[in-house]
Amino acid sequence: MKYFGWILAVTALFSVAAPAYAHKLCSSGETVDVAKSDVHVTPARDWNRLSGRPGKHAEVWTLDGEQLNDVTFFADVPPGEPLVKDRNKKRDPLPKFTKSTLLVEIPDLLEGTYRTYKNVASFDVLSIDPTRFLGCDGVIFTYRFVDDDQLTRKGEARAAIIDGKLYMITFDAPRLHYYDTVIGDFRQLADSAILK
Repeated sequence: MKYFGWILAVTALFSVAAPAYAHKLCSSGETVDVAKSDVHVTPARDWNRLSGRPGKHAEVWTLDGEQLNDVTFFADVPPGEPLVKDRNKKRDPLPKFTKSTLLVEIPDLLEGTYRTYKNVASFDVLSIDPTRFLGCDGVIFTYRFVDDDQLTRKGEARAAIIDGKLYMITFDAPRLHYYDTVIGDFRQLADSAILK
């Protein structure tokens, strides 16, 4: 009887804890909000929304796993805050979005964030161009970086500053195979983004 009670207790513990770690499927054709904001996207295929959030204004989606393809949404980032949570504010402070940050400086903000948060030593912005994002003037830029595993990754991002807050969507994947395979899906997702 003691053994049965122990099994019930363990089962109850895991059933309560499981939802906190569960990822969520974002189904094709369904409009969903991202990063607990008024930004909505409608994916053309199923994506996985990861449960762990890198910051209070960010969330991550993937198709095949974070190491293989990673879409990060940043929304409602106010002046004075970093894109993601600081791991060590005193020793390794992250760069912050500020009131004076210009659209053309957003790639530098992302680079500084990656260098500190992801411990990236090599980061190159390959292109930056004007675009429309969330119905406003924005930028689209491409980049390349080498991660801790010495794997070269490519990325593309779109960003806009709306009512003094930063909105951005980024896509990172290994340069070989995964970037070219998934970039079209990322672009569809970014094209579907609206601010309600």
